[in-house]
Amino acid sequence: MGIDLSVQIGSLQLKNPIMTASGTFGYGEEFSPFVDCADLGAIVVKGISVTPRPGNPPPRIVETEAGMLNAIGLQNGGIERFIDSKIPMLRELDATVIVNILGDSVEDYAELARRLEPLPEVAGIEVNISCPNVKKGGVAFGTVPEMAARVTRAVKDHSSKTVIVKLSPNVTDITVIARAVAEAGADAVSLINTLIGMAIDVDSRRPKLANVIGGLSGPAIKPVALRMVYQVAQAVNIPVIGIGGITSLNDVLEFLIAGACAVQIGTANFINPAVSSELVLGLEQYLTTHQCSLADLIGSVRV
Repeated sequence: MGIDLSVQIGSLQLKNPIMTASGTFGYGEEFSPFVDCADLGAIVVKGISVTPRPGNPPPRIVETEAGMLNAIGLQNGGIERFIDSKIPMLRELDATVIVNILGDSVEDYAELARRLEPLPEVAGIEVNISCPNVKKGGVAFGTVPEMAARVTRAVKDHSSKTVIVKLSPNVTDITVIARAVAEAGADAVSLINTLIGMAIDVDSRRPKLANVIGGLSGPAIKPVALRMVYQVAQAVNIPVIGIGGITSLNDVLEFLIAGACAVQIGTANFINPAVSSELVLGLEQYLTTHQCSLADLIGSVRV
């Protein structure tokens, strides 16, 4: 009998704790030559809004030391196009699909939840209240506890699916936001989204991103993400999903030991498109070699 890697998040039972992060894995199809999406715990698709968004003007991506800055601006085709063109493709992937949603108002989030509710291909919803590279919407929702709670309640009121709220690290105390969304009914939280960053071309003395600021991701943010996951896991009684600079099995183990019950792989997908599958195998081998269970690892940090 093999090692049991399954984890429970709300009403979802994932076959393993390795997920992909929204905005770094497209809609799954783009990575299908490298990864069997059905073998992962879940894939989280690119963020969806009520109406199409063109995103920010280029340049929108800048490489940094140990990471990258992005200011894509949540470009997407909107919910209608997603349902018409992406859902049939996702059905063929046979993967556990979580849809990341975003909006400029509480009503936007409610409408998206309502539209996704009847779709059996969608197993869960990740609520993006924390994108730092758009000029309205996400940041306000993600940094004000009352607004974060309002969005969470609106989604829960219109959906029976597992609802995961994605938290912003760009706050004074992330546990305050985590408690607010947990009390509002969130089934889980995922963290962290990107940190706010900037890069300047010293020759032109102009920002390297057309949007001026962007979201910093990659290995550079891992210590911050790990600290926040540990704090939130101590503060709430709902599952915590760790995100931020995870590139190796050791990174996965650190997040699980800190209290995450699952992790999302983001920027590492751009470096090695097969990394998520490799981490599933690596975790199984680790547990076999060390003769321990996933439950033995989660939250086992000794302070």
